[in-house]
Amino acid sequence: MSSSEESAVRNWVEGQMGGQVVECERQPRWRPAYFLTLEKEGERLPLYFRGDRGLSDSGQYPLEHEMTCLQVLEAQGIPVPHVFGFCSEPRGILMEWAPGQADLSTARDLPEKESVQRHYMEILAQIHALDVDPFIQAGLAAPSDPDRLALADLPIWEKGYRRAKARPEPLIEFGLAWLKRNVPPPAGPACFVCGDSGQFLFDQGRVTAVIDLELAHLGDRAEDLGALRSRDLSEPLGDLRSAILAYEEFVGHGVDRFLIDFHTVRFSLTTPLAIAPVLTKAQPGIDLIQYLCWFHVYSRAPLEVIAMSGKIELTDPDLPEAQSDRQTPFFEDLSQRLTPRSGDDSFAQYAGQTAHRTAVYLERVNRYGPALEADNLSDINAFLGTQHTEAAKADAALEEWVLKADAGADSDLVRLLHRRCVRQEVLLEPVLGEFSGARIQSLG
Repeated sequence: MSSSEESAVRNWVEGQMGGQVVECERQPRWRPAYFLTLEKEGERLPLYFRGDRGLSDSGQYPLEHEMTCLQVLEAQGIPVPHVFGFCSEPRGILMEWAPGQADLSTARDLPEKESVQRHYMEILAQIHALDVDPFIQAGLAAPSDPDRLALADLPIWEKGYRRAKARPEPLIEFGLAWLKRNVPPPAGPACFVCGDSGQFLFDQGRVTAVIDLELAHLGDRAEDLGALRSRDLSEPLGDLRSAILAYEEFVGHGVDRFLIDFHTVRFSLTTPLAIAPVLTKAQPGIDLIQYLCWFHVYSRAPLEVIAMSGKIELTDPDLPEAQSDRQTPFFEDLSQRLTPRSGDDSFAQYAGQTAHRTAVYLERVNRYGPALEADNLSDINAFLGTQHTEAAKADAALEEWVLKADAGADSDLVRLLHRRCVRQEVLLEPVLGEFSGARIQSLG
């Protein structure tokens, strides 16, 4: 948000709540959000303004949907931030700034981490046991048939992807085909699911609030167990085998592990489905380098789960030596000049870090990109028996092949696509941040 938009937020909050905003700080992250302190009648009220990422940013649920979910959950006794109102310009939810800290990896010790994890799984079981009627009355749609329940909101993401598709995406097409070929029976009737589960605040060994419910909907409870593995890549959640065992203890029955694998693949794939069109054109306010990291990590993750499920052995490719040319010193100079000089955690510092990460990525593209692209091209030609010399044409040919393939090709195709993902992550390695070294957890 610009300074004028920040002023608009301040003015709206004061009009909505009364009192005076005495503190307002933009959260240093990729989506617009503010921490505010409102002074009213001698007291200070901490608030959080959650801005709209925007449908143009490949979001598939409007922000009002998240507000509705928060309100219905609170009415049914689930710990979520209280909603104070909705701002239409700039769009955002004004809610309680709930106590506690995010990211379970920041717990003070292992006992606290295990206590919080268990408490969250207890709350997740409670959420799944809620009556769905209040959600339906609030506007959430129930799945119309078993296949729709199993595929969850995948058709929504696929529709958005196809509408905006601008280049071949053989990995995405393979993932979609695999999911549609392997639709499992659901775990039970539709219930309310968080969608992007594993997001909460905690304090003193207990969850204080379930947060970030923008992807919540009515679906299969196994969705949230699969999504935990995806969330764990960026915010480690501890041993997820123990977490799922705790969940089964709370609900009183087991959950099929292939069903969890299926939903891990499905949910992970929604990220590249949403991001693929975004990466084709720079847009104001979009942290493109962060989106690129998400795209490649969440493209690799479903392949790893498919490999685990199908007992497909994966091996990382040999990587090339760094190369240099006449432009290399300029890329190095740019990344050095953009190195952040301060330890400040402000939004300005975040923006500076984004510029630096982009420069580092471009420097590595200059050093490794041609050789890695040649290796990808060689892989595709060997796989298809072709002699393509242009990456775009090779990708198009591979995608066309994938669209006609059956399950018999899965093992070789997973290995090929996985090598491609690993090569792309080499380019991003120094700027992966929380994703550095991240691998999807096995439930075996």
